[in-house]
Amino acid sequence: GVTSYASFQVKNGMAIAENTIVQTARRAQLLSQSVDDSSNWGIYIESGKVTLFKGASYATRDSDYDEEGTILSSISISGMNEIVYEIFSGEPQSTGTITLTSPNNEVRNIVINQKGMLEY
Repeated sequence: GVTSYASFQVKNGMAIAENTIVQTARRAQLLSQSVDDSSNWGIYIESGKVTLFKGASYATRDSDYDEEGTILSSISISGMNEIVYEIFSGEPQSTGTITLTSPNNEVRNIVINQKGMLEY
């Protein structure tokens, strides 16, 4: 019973992490397309959290607008860690894959293409 519950928690944590990243990326894209304050919006992913930010990059962002989503710290994140969307078009400045790996080696990939579509 305990093993089944632990396995469920890991799967649930992976699903929540995946959804948190995808929904935050979609929000950043929509904010960029709406030309909110004539600024780019993006996301920055690091251990334990994903941050929605306003600005051309995470390093130069206006931190007053940061919104953070929590991801289980036991989930390893590799690949892209920053996505910034263009004003008006909502297209990402870079494309690639975000890989989530659970403690029991379950892997999920989130792929972002040139138009900003997310496959997961």
